[in-house]
Amino acid sequence: MKLYLVIPVVLVALLFAASGAAGITRGWVLPTNRRPVRRPRLYGWGQLVAAFALCWQMVFFSVISDIDIRQWRTLFGSALLLTGLILMGMSQRPGGNRQGSATP
Repeated sequence: MKLYLVIPVVLVALLFAASGAAGITRGWVLPTNRRPVRRPRLYGWGQLVAAFALCWQMVFFSVISDIDIRQWRTLFGSALLLTGLILMGMSQRPGGNRQGSATP
């Protein structure tokens, strides 16, 4: 039953890692994210950290049976995932998609 969860998450993590590697090496970002991303290399690092965190969580979810180790390692994986999301957020333009300011 665990394979039904592990396989899709690992595939998503591999896609995240491939996109992150393209962002780091070439400065390439997916077309849907090109407009808000200002620093593609930082965005790529955030994607790589998030992909690693997803794989980390799946390894400790599916392989480790000791509840104490699994609990703390999964918490560490969640902290890594949050770090990756923060890095991706820091790489984007401040203020979102606003065209102009309402203040004079």
